Amino acid sequence: MWNTLSRMLHTGLLTEPLPAPGEAAPALETLQRELLGILGRALCIRHVDAGSCNGCELEIQALNNPYYNLEGAGIKFVASPRHADLLLVTGPVSVNMEEALKRTYDAVPDPKLVVAVGNCGACGGIFGTSYASCGGVVNIIPVNFTVTGCPPSPTAILCGILQAIRPASATTKAS
Repeated sequence: MWNTLSRMLHTGLLTEPLPAPGEAAPALETLQRELLGILGRALCIRHVDAGSCNGCELEIQALNNPYYNLEGAGIKFVASPRHADLLLVTGPVSVNMEEALKRTYDAVPDPKLVVAVGNCGACGGIFGTSYASCGGVVNIIPVNFTVTGCPPSPTAILCGILQAIRPASATTKAS
């Protein structure tokens, strides 16, 4: 126990620093305007855990806390893929989740956007392709953007979500 306490005292706080007063509000307003300009409404995300270790899920849940305030920015998580604009997939796709991921992808209305989160979602990570793992998400369904990291930070995940919807809006407006 003393070793753990000693390590905690020497390491210090590992959280992100608070934004300066008045700094976060303009960024949030800009994000809201951009989402409304691109989609015309809120962005609805369906999260699918395809066999991860839950490291990426912890970072995704951090996006829902007051620091990031996704709901205030017009981004929300939904329970049904039929209500989703974007699939957020974590983990290497296990053999048992392959069919479920395909069905979830098929249930998302067009245009379908997919963001693979973490090294495991990108290429299978340390699990790779094996008898129990199909590897990365791209081996099962098309992926629009990949956020690498083990696990990626909430900021990186948010940037990945925004990068995925930006090209989609350009193709939607052009056609």
